[in-house]
Amino acid sequence: MSYRILMIAPTPFFADRGCHVQIYEQMRSLRKLGHEVTICTYHNGRDLPGLDIRRIIKIPWYNKIEAGPSYHKLYLDLLLLVKSLRTAWQIKPDIIHGHLHEGAVIGYLVSRITKVPLLFDLQGSLTGELRAHNFHPERGLLYKLLGWAEGMIDHLPEVVVTQSTEMIEELKNKFRLPAEKVFLTLDGVDTDEFRPGLDSTDLRASLNLPEGKKIVVYLGLLNEYQGVDCLIQSIPHVIARSPKVHFLIMGFPNEDKYQRMAERSGVGSYVTFTGRIDYKEAPRYICLGDVAISPKLGETEANGKLYNYMACGLPTVAFDTQVNREILGDLGIYAQLGDPASLAEATLTALSDGFPAEELRMKLRQRVLDHFSWDNVARRLESCYELAYDRCGQHTKAAFRWNKKA
Repeated sequence: MSYRILMIAPTPFFADRGCHVQIYEQMRSLRKLGHEVTICTYHNGRDLPGLDIRRIIKIPWYNKIEAGPSYHKLYLDLLLLVKSLRTAWQIKPDIIHGHLHEGAVIGYLVSRITKVPLLFDLQGSLTGELRAHNFHPERGLLYKLLGWAEGMIDHLPEVVVTQSTEMIEELKNKFRLPAEKVFLTLDGVDTDEFRPGLDSTDLRASLNLPEGKKIVVYLGLLNEYQGVDCLIQSIPHVIARSPKVHFLIMGFPNEDKYQRMAERSGVGSYVTFTGRIDYKEAPRYICLGDVAISPKLGETEANGKLYNYMACGLPTVAFDTQVNREILGDLGIYAQLGDPASLAEATLTALSDGFPAEELRMKLRQRVLDHFSWDNVARRLESCYELAYDRCGQHTKAAFRWNKKA
């Protein structure tokens, strides 16, 4: 069965970051399976060819594209609710697919009005995000209220999907969701685009990367939650023992902040910051590296950049969390969570002359091919759509019809 899917994404889609990559690749893969996908999102962000994107009215004073909470979302989400309802009336969807907690709330309202089942794509804890971005004190009243609201939201949809087993355990144990309501879809990677051996000679020249040095690459958001502070703090430990290493740190925002941090640590000349990278160019930039690193501190959220590193065949350093082990398996080079010295040790291991890098490259690539294609993710989503549709209830389905011809 093919579905008309209305995705609701309360975010400035598309902005070359992990959450948006996931949404984009889901849409593409679902379309390949014959489904019709429309997305409602904020006014800002970049349009992408081949996608049906519906945006709220332009808000000229709001241009934020990086991740993180904002009080502006209160009225942006009201506008997104209106846009989503209008779009639902136009396209007559079979499934509402809400991304993030705000998307689940908006999706629930649209779902109840239209009598269409709701799937919630949960990409991380709401209160965990607030804590990570220091948006509210953990002991504050508002934080506690939001924790209560998070639990309520998680119970709204017919089906919840997420990308890590750790997140599923939190949903079941902390928020008391029944096991039959929560499903693991994982993330994926386009292995045709992200592959080893891409020619990056022009990029190396334009970035003025030093010759004769091994390159450690990071590509992602630049903030404390992603572990970039920890990464910068680890670099002096690496350089002290292996000076023929250079770090290529790619992404946004806060490039100037981290450049100053690197300079204060005495390793400014060992680090190149690129700023924001177009997702279409990401494979070639990653292929500049000899080793990849992902110091993300979150213990429940998915870690999508790992899939891209693996597909390009790069030995990958990451903190030792269940999420990272679920993706990398025994092929990761692991460090103690949140410890810059341990991160440096793991990086030095991956850079050492005796390290079996070539053997690991092949194994990482094969693991991605075997387990983490976007086609597999789309098929898992397809099964969850079917389940959500079945659970919507015969009385609900009978109460509302779009008067389809087929």
